[in-house]
Amino acid sequence: MDMSESGLDMFFKDYQLEALKVLWESDEGLLSRAVWERVNQRRSQSISRASIINFLNDVLEMGILGGTIETGKGGHMTRYEANMSERELKQHLSKVVKAKLDEMM
Repeated sequence: MDMSESGLDMFFKDYQLEALKVLWESDEGLLSRAVWERVNQRRSQSISRASIINFLNDVLEMGILGGTIETGKGGHMTRYEANMSERELKQHLSKVVKAKLDEMM
């Protein structure tokens, strides 16, 4: 958490937030390759595909994203989709942070 930032920028790096935006814009979900390509189209510096895959898997595990396994050329792939809208994600993060702060008291 970066306290010098505000909003979702506090929680996510710029490329991570861009990946979420790409998924929010998608109606059918996307494979990691498509997310990676679209993120890099929007950035002046490219980000590695591994960084995108690791991020997608992390937020999938947190329940922020959903995923379905597809088989195809090269084996099994995950199609990622947003489980939460931007507004719902902000509410979720706010609730989680408040709960963690309350645990400290």
